[in-house]
Amino acid sequence: MPQTADDLDAVAVRTWCSLALDALGREREAIDAINVYPVADGDTGTNLYLTAESAAAAVEAVFAAHETGTSVPSTADAVRAMAHGALIGARGNSGTILAQLLRGMAGVLAEEPADRAGPERLRLALTRAAASAREAVAHPVEGTVLTVATAAAEAAGRTEAGAGAGAVARAAYEGARIALEATPGQLAVLGRAGVVDAGGRGLVAVLGALVEAVSGRAPERLPTGPTAPAAPAPFAAAGDCPAVDDPEGGPAFEVIYLLEAGDGAVERLRARLDVLGDSLVVVGGDGLWNVHVHVDDAGAAVEAGVEAGRPYRIRITHFAADRLHARPEPAQRAVVVVVPGDGLGGLCAEAGATTVLARPGEPPASGELVDAIRRAHAREVVLLPNDADLRHTAAAAAEQARAEGIRVALIPTRAAVQGIAALAVHEADRSFDEDVVAMTAAAGATRYAELAVAERQSWTMAGICQAGDILGLIDGDVAVIGQDVPETARSVLDRMLAAGGELVTLVLGEDIPDALAATLEEHVREGYLAVDTVVYRGGHQCAPLLIGVE
Repeated sequence: MPQTADDLDAVAVRTWCSLALDALGREREAIDAINVYPVADGDTGTNLYLTAESAAAAVEAVFAAHETGTSVPSTADAVRAMAHGALIGARGNSGTILAQLLRGMAGVLAEEPADRAGPERLRLALTRAAASAREAVAHPVEGTVLTVATAAAEAAGRTEAGAGAGAVARAAYEGARIALEATPGQLAVLGRAGVVDAGGRGLVAVLGALVEAVSGRAPERLPTGPTAPAAPAPFAAAGDCPAVDDPEGGPAFEVIYLLEAGDGAVERLRARLDVLGDSLVVVGGDGLWNVHVHVDDAGAAVEAGVEAGRPYRIRITHFAADRLHARPEPAQRAVVVVVPGDGLGGLCAEAGATTVLARPGEPPASGELVDAIRRAHAREVVLLPNDADLRHTAAAAAEQARAEGIRVALIPTRAAVQGIAALAVHEADRSFDEDVVAMTAAAGATRYAELAVAERQSWTMAGICQAGDILGLIDGDVAVIGQDVPETARSVLDRMLAAGGELVTLVLGEDIPDALAATLEEHVREGYLAVDTVVYRGGHQCAPLLIGVE
C-alpha cells in the first residue's frame, strides 16, 4: 500500500521502485509493440522492465540489510542503491537512459541534510535527471524519451511555490504525457508508423508510479495517442535507442559493457566510440560506467574500453544473426518450472524439467528465468512460473528468450500444484500447440490452496485473524481461520471438495510430520468416494502445506 505522506523518503523510494516495476510489467508488451525507431526490434518495454527490476532489487537489498534493526535505510542510501542497481542492470539504449535519469535524480535526493525530499528538491531532481540524460547521449534526437524527460522537468518547475511534492510529481507526469502525445509529429518514423515513442511511454509509466508513491493516489491512466503500428514490424535487432539518425543500413553489432574507469579516460572513450559507430550512450560516474554503442567493428569497441579501464559484463549482439557462436544441437522441447522448495525441485527434475528455486522471500528475477530457459537448451520451452506475483517477471523472461530465437509458451500457473498438474500431462511427442493446450487445461482445472501463519492481527475475507492463527487460503483468498494445522487443513479440503474433485495433491513443508499426511488422506478417503490422494515432500518452502484439487 503506497504511503500517503506528501514527500519522498526511503520507504517512498522503495514503493516507487515496486510500483514502477509493476507498471512496466503491465505495459511491457504494448511498449515492445510500438518500438519502431531506429529499428523495429520490439524490446524497449522488456529492456526498461529489466532495468527497473535491477533497480528495485538493489533497493530491496538495502532494506534487507536493515531488517535486523528497528531503523530503515536513509533516503540517500535508498536512492543511491536505486541508481546503482539501474546502472549495472541497464539493458538497451532506453534502459541505459532510464538508468541515467535515476542517477541524476539520486544525485539531488541524496544531498544533505534532509532525509526526505520535499517539492523543491524533487523539482531540482527532475531537472538534473533530464539534463544528465541528454549529456549522456552523443547525438540527442527530439521526439524521444529525452524530449519527454525534459517536458516532465519543465512542467514540474512551473508548479506553484506552495505546491507539495505530490503536486510536483503529478505535474511532471502530466507534462510527460502531453509531450509523449506530440512525439509522432517530432520524429518522422514515429509519424509514419502512427505510434508514440516507446521509451517515452515507458518513462510516463515510471512517473505515474512516482505520483502514486509520493501522494498515495495513482494518476488516471489517460490515453497517450497512437500506441501501435498499423502492421506489426519484424524483429530486427536486440537494442533500442533514440539516438540514431539513419534507421536503415546501420552498424552490424550492438556492444554493451560495464566499465571501471576515471572521468578523463571516459571522455576519450566517448570520442573514440563516436567515430566507430552510433547510438552511443555512456552513463554513470564515480568510477563505474555503462557503455552502449552500435558499431561494425565490435572488437574495436571492446578494445577501446580496455584502453580506458576495465570493461566487464560484455554483451555483443549481431543484428543480422540469431547467434554468434555455434552450439550443440538443441532438444526439441523442454519445460522450465519455478518451484518453492527443493523437494519439488527434485520431483520436477525427475520428470525432465529444468527448475528454478524460489526461496522464501526471494522470488527469482527475470534473468534467472532466462538463464534457466537457456540451460534447458531446447527449440521450444514451456515456462511454468507457479506464482501469480511472477507474471510480469516471467513474461519479460519469455520475451527476452524469444528474441534469442527460442519459442516460448508461458502458462500462467499461479501455484506449484498447478505446475505439477501441467507437468503430469506434458508429452514431448505431441505438437507444441497441442502440448501447451493440454498443460494449460490441466493447470486451469486445478484449484489450489495453502496454509500460512498470520503474522499480525488483520482483517480478511474470512473475518479478523490474530497473530499466530493458521490461515487457509483458497485460490489466493483467505477462506478459513483456524487454531492448528490439521483442523485448518481439513476445513480447507472440505471447502474445496464440496465443488467436486478426483485427485487431491498434498505438498508437505519441511516441518510438517508424515502423520499429518496420513490423517488428511484418511479424511479424504472416508468422506469422499473415488477421490485419490497423492503426497509429496516439498522440502524447505514458505508454506507448511500446499493443496491441489483437480
